Amino acid sequence: MAIPHSLKTLLAGSALALLTAGQALAEPPALNGELRGTGDLGVVIERATGSVALVDTSARQVLRHVEGFGDLSHASVKFTRDARYAFVFGRDGGLTRLDLLTGEIDGRIIQGGNSIGGAISQDGRFVAVGNYEPGGVKVFDTETMELVIDVPATYRRPDGSTAQAKVVGVVDVPGNVFVFSLFEAGEIWTLDMSQDEPELTQYRDVGSMPYDALITANGRYYIAGLFGEDGMALLDLWHPENGVQRILPDYGQGEQRLPVYKMPHLEGWAMAGDQAFFPAVGRNEVLVADTRDWSLTNRIEVHGQPIFVMSRPDERQVWVTFAHPLNDKVQVIDTQTHEVIRTLEPGASILHKEFTPRGEHIWISARDSNQVVVYDTRTFEELARLPAESPSGIFFTHRAHKIGL
Repeated sequence: MAIPHSLKTLLAGSALALLTAGQALAEPPALNGELRGTGDLGVVIERATGSVALVDTSARQVLRHVEGFGDLSHASVKFTRDARYAFVFGRDGGLTRLDLLTGEIDGRIIQGGNSIGGAISQDGRFVAVGNYEPGGVKVFDTETMELVIDVPATYRRPDGSTAQAKVVGVVDVPGNVFVFSLFEAGEIWTLDMSQDEPELTQYRDVGSMPYDALITANGRYYIAGLFGEDGMALLDLWHPENGVQRILPDYGQGEQRLPVYKMPHLEGWAMAGDQAFFPAVGRNEVLVADTRDWSLTNRIEVHGQPIFVMSRPDERQVWVTFAHPLNDKVQVIDTQTHEVIRTLEPGASILHKEFTPRGEHIWISARDSNQVVVYDTRTFEELARLPAESPSGIFFTHRAHKIGL
């Protein structure tokens, strides 16, 4: 039976209306009126103004400055597994969720008195926050931002009394597990979120004052730096029954330390083949260890006390930034020869840096110059200077797909 022309027109019009409505419903949010993915995006902490700069790493430009994050004098960022949202951990205990597609704050809570960082679980359901004040870890649902579990960092002092420890070095590892260190307690804890009833495991007497920690890229080794003594504490998460092992126990034995102006950040360590590069505490050195047995193999003299020691993604270079008062330079180490091959001067008060996902560029914060400087990592050519208010931490969305980042 033939369909009348008038009915054909009506059906066609209805189909077009449905298609248009579907397109409108499916259309993703736009930033500055332009549709984009999140793979090229990143966040720069602007510590003086409690704001962040939302940046495009390919275009090398600032897309928007977003305010309202509270105290960012020490802040870090983690991305959800779809790389749409950035969780910003603030010094005022604030946990703030930023929508990278709209460039707007999507949620904010004050969950503690002083938070130092956190992590997002392997399945993306949970965000854990490590707190200095009152101490402990709080875990929230990443979608609702509702509290899932509160884990106080309670420990027993030598006199028998109890107290709360500062929590540092919070990382995620496979199996929906969080690992973190307790500064005053000298302990490392794991929190398994894979079951309906979370499971807490405590490792005691790991060393004096673990101040920060790192996780290997495969999630196997959790290594905490020890501020109260030389050496580091290593937990093999493939064999947790073996407990915590001390490594590099005497790298500075018998030597006089320099005054420590700022603690190194072990999350900014470097791996290159079977080598690990660490910042030395209180020394103008980068330490090199053999990851097969974690023995010390070399000590590289550098410009000042290193803070961030980071490997280019291809592991051919290590880039080092330094503590005050020698924080005006960046040095590049060749991972094969262990020689400093370039010294750069991007600006005043250099600290934080981030490689683009494949390592062709590096972005460096020049805090007191109010600029982020971009370099070509092969030629060392300066490519751009971007405006930012007292920039510090730089975080790109490729971190969403890496263990511990």
